[in-house]
Amino acid sequence: MIPRVLILRAPGINRDEDAAAAVELAGGKPERIHINRIVSGDVKLTDYAMLIVPGGFSYGDHLGAGKLLAMDLAHQLAEPLAGFVEQRRPVLGICNGFQVLVKAGALPGFNQQTPIATLTDNESSQFECRWVTLAANPASQCIFTRGIERPFEVPVAHGEGRFVVRDAAALATLEATGQVALRYVDTNGATQAYPANPNGSAGAIAGICNTYGNVLGFMPHPEDAIYPHQHPRWTREPWRTEGDGLAIFRNAINYARS
Repeated sequence: MIPRVLILRAPGINRDEDAAAAVELAGGKPERIHINRIVSGDVKLTDYAMLIVPGGFSYGDHLGAGKLLAMDLAHQLAEPLAGFVEQRRPVLGICNGFQVLVKAGALPGFNQQTPIATLTDNESSQFECRWVTLAANPASQCIFTRGIERPFEVPVAHGEGRFVVRDAAALATLEATGQVALRYVDTNGATQAYPANPNGSAGAIAGICNTYGNVLGFMPHPEDAIYPHQHPRWTREPWRTEGDGLAIFRNAINYARS
């Protein structure tokens, strides 16, 4: 069976077609659906095996990156989204989608009484757009990063991607529960400060998951690293048979199929 994947559309989202291409290449069936159709009941979230909140500038980032779309999810779709997560169906938020999931309360988890983390302006105070190297945390239960053992490369493109936590205890909790899924590193796997860590995130964190491991928020763009020729060194690295980001989608599709 080919898993159906709902790719959420909203004003300002502009990476939905890229996400659809990644899902299709990974073996899923993408469907780009506007949020209003879900709110109205015309489309049911439970008819899908996976949800993706793609990148872009949802609602023009008025009131802050991802905040208005997060309010829609939190107030109009809170119950179906929470049920979707509880059923262990995969949810992926990319860049602006990561911001949405955090501000909607889906990450680090619906059970938190007060927010322990958020995403804010890059430490550089400028838009950062380049390729970065990431490492998956082997201690994380994240279903999206299973089997990714070596550092891999994907692009970033954001102005508000710095992951910050309330305090050291909150960061320690995320570490202890295996919710730190991905970090910015150098090619040897060592965690890095700016510029390798493009936004100055605490602990060089590039992505976190929920305690179940089926919800991932991820600041870089794996959907823009699915073909070998998308990499800037593709002509000098003929061993590349696919983009590094494709593994994220393939893991999710295989999980949804199982």
